[in-house]
Amino acid sequence: MAGDSLGKIFRITNWGESHGKAIGVVIEGVPPGLSLSQSDIQQELDRRRPGQSSLSSPRNESDSVQILSGLEAGKTTGTPLSMYIANSDTRPKDYTAMNNLFRPSHADFTYFSKYGIRSKSGGGRSSARLTAGSVAAGAVAKKILQSHFKVSFMAFVRSLAKISSPMEASQVSKQMIEANLVRTTDSKSAEKMAQCIEEAKHSGDSLGGIIECHIHGLPAGLGEPIYDKLDADLAKAMLSINACKGFEIGSGFSGTRLRGSEHNDQFIRSSTSGEIKTLTNHSGGVQGGISNGMPIVFRVAFKPTASISKTQHTLNEELQEQSFQAKGRHDPCVLPRAVPIVEAMAALVLADHMLRHRAQIGTFYKTPANSS
Repeated sequence: MAGDSLGKIFRITNWGESHGKAIGVVIEGVPPGLSLSQSDIQQELDRRRPGQSSLSSPRNESDSVQILSGLEAGKTTGTPLSMYIANSDTRPKDYTAMNNLFRPSHADFTYFSKYGIRSKSGGGRSSARLTAGSVAAGAVAKKILQSHFKVSFMAFVRSLAKISSPMEASQVSKQMIEANLVRTTDSKSAEKMAQCIEEAKHSGDSLGGIIECHIHGLPAGLGEPIYDKLDADLAKAMLSINACKGFEIGSGFSGTRLRGSEHNDQFIRSSTSGEIKTLTNHSGGVQGGISNGMPIVFRVAFKPTASISKTQHTLNEELQEQSFQAKGRHDPCVLPRAVPIVEAMAALVLADHMLRHRAQIGTFYKTPANSS
């Protein structure tokens, strides 16, 4: 199976199956000498792991990570960094009654159509369980970006079903987001959203919504024309996340309602730092596929979880009609656990582009953005 790797210099390869012995990731291109500990990675995995609350899947996985290679005395060696996460709470028998079915809006039919065979225990490679490897790798990417370039990440649930958070991102802190189970901006919105998830769960249904992400501290100049534009790579990374169905950056679709005179981001010189900035940020920090030094701002849309316990109708592998009720342990809404996944995938893209930029440009050219 192709498509298990992401990145060119900072390159990850994700491996494993949902109900196999383990899952994990191998990272190539990690700079040597980076201070890194297991706790750096574990704290991000703990934000993503199942069983955090009644709002998530009850699957009981600690997601304890083991670093197998690429680390010596707390420092990266520059050789491949390999990480291992055991699957300790697998229940393949939960899927026995559905082995022959093409579950609606799952990957059962498409995987079977492509390969002629599919993993019937929890979806195998198509399971969101595999995002744990991406989050582990994203923790390393975050460490590079935060410790060496002072880049910060803040993602949160902007809306869930028909409930939207009214707060501006400038009023929100990481602590506020992590203080509630939904990972939204404020306690009032969190309470409404949590109640909505509980109602959907008790009725055997599921919900979707939108996650917004803000990234500060990136320099101008990251991104490669024409096919490796920074926003294009961010879009690819986000759309690789399970249940993701939409990506927009900056003004996104709402920008279509503005005129060019309203939408254009005017360049100014910062009175404090002397750096080139823009008066507005409708571009979301990216112009011509290259970062302009302003905050990266994007939103990601997630569909309602496909696994629900209501009675559904489908076809089996013999093309016979059949009714069923899904078994297994599933999230009634992926959004709370998807927040760290969105941050991780963004970090993977940005770490790769940062290293690519330094490899090509290095100190050979002093750009207008850093000439002050």
